[in-house]
Amino acid sequence: MSQVTLRDIAENTGLSIGTVSRALKNQAGMTEVTRDKVREAALRLGYDFSQLKKGRIRRIAFLLHSQHNTLASSPFFSPVLHGAEEACRREGIALSFIAVGPAEPVLGQIRLHQPDAIICAGFFEPEVLAALQQVGKPMVLVDMHRRGFTSVNPDHLRGGYLATQHLLRTGRKRIAMLSGSLAHYSIQQRNRGFRQALFDAKVHADPDLEVIVPAMGEGDEAVAEAMRSLLALPKPADAVFCYNDSTALAAMKFCLGEGMKVPYDIAIVGFDDIAAAAAAIPPLSTVRVDKEALGRAGVELLLHKPDEQPSQITVPVEMIVRESSYDD
Repeated sequence: MSQVTLRDIAENTGLSIGTVSRALKNQAGMTEVTRDKVREAALRLGYDFSQLKKGRIRRIAFLLHSQHNTLASSPFFSPVLHGAEEACRREGIALSFIAVGPAEPVLGQIRLHQPDAIICAGFFEPEVLAALQQVGKPMVLVDMHRRGFTSVNPDHLRGGYLATQHLLRTGRKRIAMLSGSLAHYSIQQRNRGFRQALFDAKVHADPDLEVIVPAMGEGDEAVAEAMRSLLALPKPADAVFCYNDSTALAAMKFCLGEGMKVPYDIAIVGFDDIAAAAAAIPPLSTVRVDKEALGRAGVELLLHKPDEQPSQITVPVEMIVRESSYDD
């Protein structure tokens, strides 16, 4: 069967080949009705969207979900963005930053910025990713994994394993994990590493010691509530591994406020190694992620593997032991 061309779509819709091409590339200068008409015809005729000429990448859009565009998330995603900016500057590429929410018309934003390629950082709903994929531009996910997409991630599984293994080695017996939503690939993998380390050490995984902290709008109070429940158990937690440093710092603040001594009464470990971790009192043990390297790798994947099969890159992580979990 011969391949469907732009000419076929033009004949089917009664539009010019130029209009069809601009519609499929999501370029400005036409109504949504025309754009939808072209897209529907292309899908109906079985057009292969990968045929759209990609050309040299001159502009990249860095997309961040609005739930990550917060004070709590910025210590992680700001360095990722910085790493991407650095790589773009070196290559003479313009980078636009766009914060998108699930209800916002993301394709309108893409048309406004006219990027040649897209980086999606952190979590995005499957329907948003599907809409972006239809744009037909090279795309890389950073700190997220989804089948059929090229992505770059820290070694979340290994990080969760190292943090838990460290707590086990300090002699802790009741190790809890504070997680965020397991819909996030990164948190799910960190949780898997936590469970694997317990399993390998032949330690029984107690479901009461795994607590999911609601991320939206509740801040430190949600973490305090989670810590209250862990410390009120008949056999309370003597250590806690938190899915990120912001949560770990809030957990530590609560414990210190309750008159507990960290790490003697309870050991605490975070994940990410944001700047505030080393500056905390006591300094926070954590799993270090090279955040700038994630951003750089995202740009490099777009430049060097734009049309190849989806590939996954894993960036190594490192356990950093500080006073919050140190045991003499």
